[in-house]
Amino acid sequence: MLLDRVRAIMSADNINWFPGHMAKTRRQIKENLKLVDAVAELLDARIPESSRNPELSGIINGKPKIVILNKCDLADETVNSEWVNFYRSGGAGTLQADCRTGKGLNVFRPAVNKLLKDAIEKNKSRGMAGKPLRVMVVGIPNTGKSSFINRLAGTGKAKTEDRAGVTRSLQWYNIGGGIELLDTPGVLWPKLGDPAVGDRLAFTGGIKESVIDAEALAVRLIAVLMKDYPENLAGRYKITDFENKEPYEVLEMAARKRGMAVRGGEADTERMAITLLDEFKGGKLGRISLEKPKQDADL
Repeated sequence: MLLDRVRAIMSADNINWFPGHMAKTRRQIKENLKLVDAVAELLDARIPESSRNPELSGIINGKPKIVILNKCDLADETVNSEWVNFYRSGGAGTLQADCRTGKGLNVFRPAVNKLLKDAIEKNKSRGMAGKPLRVMVVGIPNTGKSSFINRLAGTGKAKTEDRAGVTRSLQWYNIGGGIELLDTPGVLWPKLGDPAVGDRLAFTGGIKESVIDAEALAVRLIAVLMKDYPENLAGRYKITDFENKEPYEVLEMAARKRGMAVRGGEADTERMAITLLDEFKGGKLGRISLEKPKQDADL
């Protein structure tokens, strides 16, 4: 009975989510590129590749780009450095940041000036030395675009929420130093072909929780942690023996350790699943990266 339950959870359908407003946003990005000098792409440092829109490279059509690895304090420090080197090797300006606290954002303006050095010189030669540099901020839902803008602009005008896809319209923000930012709503891509990508987005909050079976998702996250970060899992939930255990059994063990039970003494795995996912998103399991750079990955 338990084995059947485990197999059913582990084989849950691939996650797909593409609300209609996201198709509109994609069109808006294309239409407004002519207004900007560069693009700043926010990625989740825990899943840089999965949190990239693979259509973006084609959409921005060669515009200079800065990659911001946001939520860097939640990701493995060593892996963060690997990603910085990877994106810089492809010619993108790259920085690590925690947009909620502002950590790392002090280097953004200098990075823009360095990236757009040629544009600055061109403006000077045309007698437009004071012309603002304009940067479009893009990224999938929940990568922290609004927090990024609010920190740099010193305002609370860019609406922020922990739910995916709350930013709706295009807005300009002056962040000082002769730089203006164009905000855009978060946009995913039409089809998540790799089930693992859908899982990683769901683990980190890039996909609405309302479209996910929390218990199924938690079991798949446990499977990843058992393989790559067993010490984090063990330390948080006081579980010391993973040998010959299925991920669902580990979820049960964690529930019992937390005193989560339903009538009859059975482990309340649904409640534990929600707790585990929330604690992972909040960094309570420690600094964890779910992806490492691949040499053949698309930049």
